[in-house]
Amino acid sequence: MDPKRVVADGYDTMAERYFAWSDLRPSPTRLRYLALALELIPPGSDVLDLGCGAGVPMTAALAEDSAVTGVDISSTQLALARRNVPGATFLRADMTALTFEPASLDAVVAFYSLTHVPRDEQAELLGHIRSWLRPGGIFLASMGADDEPGDVEPDWLGVDMYFSHFGARANRRLVESAWLVVERSELAVEPEDRHDARFLWVVARAPSDG
Repeated sequence: MDPKRVVADGYDTMAERYFAWSDLRPSPTRLRYLALALELIPPGSDVLDLGCGAGVPMTAALAEDSAVTGVDISSTQLALARRNVPGATFLRADMTALTFEPASLDAVVAFYSLTHVPRDEQAELLGHIRSWLRPGGIFLASMGADDEPGDVEPDWLGVDMYFSHFGARANRRLVESAWLVVERSELAVEPEDRHDARFLWVVARAPSDG
């Protein structure tokens, strides 16, 4: 099994279905953290949106005032994103393989995407994110709240889908180990396809002294 192929193929297959199910009717928690992102990220910022999906609502809202680069592993999702947010830049890529110049970004956001990354690769990814952020830059993301070494959930919105994550305490330690200063962390329950799912929402900053 190639977890990343499972994720890419799954979202390619059900992109329109996911758009109607989630993006067009975002949960109160998603809207709350979107509002927080807009509050914390100054206009004119350079922003990276990891796992941007179809670009709604996160990428679209940020792109109104900032230069946003959206990254997704699904080509179908990116086709929707380019249509929905023509003012942003989009890349098809595995987020763990991205390269950016050090201290080149003001914010990195990841809504509901890190839980698709094999958890053994997440510490290195967080280290990269820390290096990409300018001093004081924002990291805002949803992470797993329960222990899941890595498994494929069958028939998730009609497709096989891969999930992997540590529990909430371990994930907070991962963020702190990347030398990001956690300002806020919160457990929240979100409606899923057949059952509710718990997420750890994290707001952190790169140290102001670099």
